Amino acid sequence: MKTRLLSPVLAAALALSAGAASAADYAVDTTHSFVTFKVSHLGVSYVLGGFDVTSGTITFDPEGTPADQKVTVEVDLTSLDSNHAERDKHLRSSDFLNTDVNSSASFTSTSFEGDATGGVLKGDLTFFGTTKPIEVSVTKVGEGKDPWGGYRAGFEGTAKLTPADFGMNYNLGPAAATVDLNIVLEGVQQ
Repeated sequence: MKTRLLSPVLAAALALSAGAASAADYAVDTTHSFVTFKVSHLGVSYVLGGFDVTSGTITFDPEGTPADQKVTVEVDLTSLDSNHAERDKHLRSSDFLNTDVNSSASFTSTSFEGDATGGVLKGDLTFFGTTKPIEVSVTKVGEGKDPWGGYRAGFEGTAKLTPADFGMNYNLGPAAATVDLNIVLEGVQQ
């Protein structure tokens, strides 16, 4: 679940920053960045939850090539919140995330295909102790000056993950085999 969250956020940040005037580095504002998940519950409803984004950087050059765009992001898996304390405890256990061993997930971009409005961000997601390539669909939310004299840019990304691909094998049935991730990243230009 956590892996999906990280990738969409990173992808969104890279793809949408093309509107800036020149190459810039953005620090992810962790108080305005989120990774959320949605997974089927018994095929009749959904469990929704989220994780805290603990750090990240976005580097892009709107006049450069897609290869010039870079994103890294880290998510705290122990911050899992699905609005139910006992479920959260179980999801953090060795049955699922095993946060005693794997307390974070990270994403590092490897390429981007798109334009200033969005596209597909590819990169390596490290989740559950395993690193695999993933793709994140990204859309630029907006950018501009903030009230404190800074400049910000925001992005949204989505991805679909299969936790079993990363070694999480607790079987909740076929309806819960994949997890939808939504990533919202806001960056402050450095």
